Amino acid sequence: MISVEEALEKILSYVDVLGHEKKPVLNCLGQVLAEDVYSTIDIPPLDNSAMDGYAVRAEDTRGASRSSPRELIVVGEIAAGSIPRGEVKPGTAIRIMTGAPLPKGADAVVQFEDTDEANRKLSRGSLSQIGIFCQVENGFNVRYKGEDIAAGELVLKEGKTLRPSEIGVLASVGRATAAVIRRPIVAVLATGDELVGADQPLAPGKIHDSNSYTIAAEILRYGGIPRILGIGRDLIPALTEKINEGLDADMLITSGGVSLGDYDVVKDVLKERGEIALWTICMKPGKPSAFGIIKNGEKKVAHLGLPGNPVSSMVTFEQFARPAILKMLGKKTLVKPSIQAIIEDNVKNTDGRRMFARVMVTKRGGQYRARLTGPQGSGILTSMTKANGLAVIPENTKGVMRGDIVKVQMLDWSEDELLEE
Repeated sequence: MISVEEALEKILSYVDVLGHEKKPVLNCLGQVLAEDVYSTIDIPPLDNSAMDGYAVRAEDTRGASRSSPRELIVVGEIAAGSIPRGEVKPGTAIRIMTGAPLPKGADAVVQFEDTDEANRKLSRGSLSQIGIFCQVENGFNVRYKGEDIAAGELVLKEGKTLRPSEIGVLASVGRATAAVIRRPIVAVLATGDELVGADQPLAPGKIHDSNSYTIAAEILRYGGIPRILGIGRDLIPALTEKINEGLDADMLITSGGVSLGDYDVVKDVLKERGEIALWTICMKPGKPSAFGIIKNGEKKVAHLGLPGNPVSSMVTFEQFARPAILKMLGKKTLVKPSIQAIIEDNVKNTDGRRMFARVMVTKRGGQYRARLTGPQGSGILTSMTKANGLAVIPENTKGVMRGDIVKVQMLDWSEDELLEE
């Protein structure tokens, strides 16, 4: 057996960042930018108003207050998207909407709430004059040309993961498409004669295939494109045929068939078609895992063989498949965030492997606390639905006692779950 760290290092050494693709910016969400993006324009393109109000000369508001307003003559109005034709001269103002270009002569904007516009509309029905209730400084409520982005500026650097804010910036500089690291296609194959599809009736001795769905959902969650191949039977010819269907993918993930049973034949196919880089890892659950390369002509496809038990499959995916997918995507942070928490249960570790215990983390009294989700059998998939973290019990210990501090690898950061109780 090798350590979790050695296994991860070995797996990551076999996968590389993928090439890039150009696509509409909205379809790039979550992907890594493969180019530096420079702006060819100023944003905003002109000095403009940050508020609905009146464009004024700041010096014309000196001493203004609600008890002693400064009256200015209204000489025009500017809507957003239009070009101002008038000019603000001493003693005048122009009514202006948010985003409208600032007219010549104006150096500040007084918002409607700080004028007597509402009263004038009610009592007089006209706005030939306006009373200003506050004194403002030069630049008040003004957004200046190039204040956000200047023409020629580097606005997004290669390697940046695109969030909604970056998508908005791309659109704001007139980029309808972007070059991004492409998403890896990951083929998914569940193996075992006992499996039937989720939509098939159960015969005696059979179980529904859940691994294909959980693994595919994990791939989607972390940015890959899953391709479900179906179920591979426990015979080398049948399994080889199924595996061949996935060899045009960037990675192949199988579940089951990698332990020491007579019908665990995935490792046999792996030996025959390529090379095994590792087999069995010092972890629980997830010991019977395999990784290697399957040859497809000149192409070599990374293959990760996960255990067949559903919890083992998910935990092993989190430790190894997830970082590999993120590396292919060009992401820099490959590990889950971890916290220190007070464990609220006794947890035994009897066989010298690193244990990943399913826990629910909450926050009480300013401290994180972790409690087991219940029985920890590797076939109890519902234990994962109750967990938001994995408590890491080191391999060189016999377990932890209630009240001990443990490292917890967070699977989710749900605000509702982590609120103070």
